[in-house]
Amino acid sequence: MPAWLDLTVVWALLLATAVFLYVVLDGFDLGVGILFAGIRGRAERDVAVNSVAPVWDGNETWLILGGVGLMPVFPAAYATILPALYMPLIVMLLALVFRGVAFEMRFKAESEEARRWWDRGFWWGSTVAAFCQGVALGAYVQGIAVEEGAYAGGWWDWLTPFSVLVGVALVAGYGLLGACWLVLKTEGATQAHALRLAWPLAVATVGFIALVSLVMPFLQPAFRARWFDFPAILLAAPVPLLVAALAWVLLRSLAAVARAAAERPPAAPRQVIWSDGVPFLAALGLFLLSYIGLGISLWPLIVPPEITIWEAAAPRSTQVFLLVGAAVLIPIVLAYNAYAYWLFRGKVQEGAGYH
Repeated sequence: MPAWLDLTVVWALLLATAVFLYVVLDGFDLGVGILFAGIRGRAERDVAVNSVAPVWDGNETWLILGGVGLMPVFPAAYATILPALYMPLIVMLLALVFRGVAFEMRFKAESEEARRWWDRGFWWGSTVAAFCQGVALGAYVQGIAVEEGAYAGGWWDWLTPFSVLVGVALVAGYGLLGACWLVLKTEGATQAHALRLAWPLAVATVGFIALVSLVMPFLQPAFRARWFDFPAILLAAPVPLLVAALAWVLLRSLAAVARAAAERPPAAPRQVIWSDGVPFLAALGLFLLSYIGLGISLWPLIVPPEITIWEAAAPRSTQVFLLVGAAVLIPIVLAYNAYAYWLFRGKVQEGAGYH
């Protein structure tokens, strides 16, 4: 590796990218589970689950990559973040396991009553996992007490009004991703139901983005400086403007899809329409802009409010060794994820899919 290349920055960007890919990819299939509270019919629920069945396992790969990569590359961060967030992370992992079991077992249930219980488990696991991810993120952003390189806070430091706010916000955001995914991947009654759910979720998500963005600058003086001091404000100012523009695109595209579906004759064959994907792309854009805003606030901190990526990084020789493995592994993961999405492209038909 050339001496001028800062591998610490490279690894920080790689892990940040892995976490973002997990959030948006597993976010929409968690969102489908969250929507089970509002999807009542068995046929609609089967179509919703079948829309994510071919890809949901691959989506979780990025969580493993981000979490496992943190330990050897930024060991000081791993040693302080994990003790601070043990409770929400453990509950999140248990919820993901329970959700996975419910996902598989609902198709094997021999009675309607058993299927309804597994459907409740799928909803519960998805909602709790999303909420715990948001709580962990909120607690992380609010700051972790560190003394002499070790976590110095209490067992309940992760539970604050701000962390709960972020938890609820992420549930709404994942629900929006799930609804927009169903708009893209389904048709007929399922798509119409997803459109009805997407509207309030879109308004709630944008509202939560605005609320969290207003609170964050007051959590740490460094955050406030990044957003309001000159010349940093020149970099930060486009983010809220782009959020407002994407929110407008999202609402307009949902209205366009609903209008097109209403004008289509009931017996007309349903074809994949690219405009059905605009709401999903707009929702992904909102998550991306929120993630960029988070990066503006935190960079170059890895354990707010004090530890930077360079202070937490492993030796350069370790980073080089791991980067060689990542250079082989990451293209493979990207390739099989892309192939799965391409292979199962198009609308999901009722009565066909995962069994």
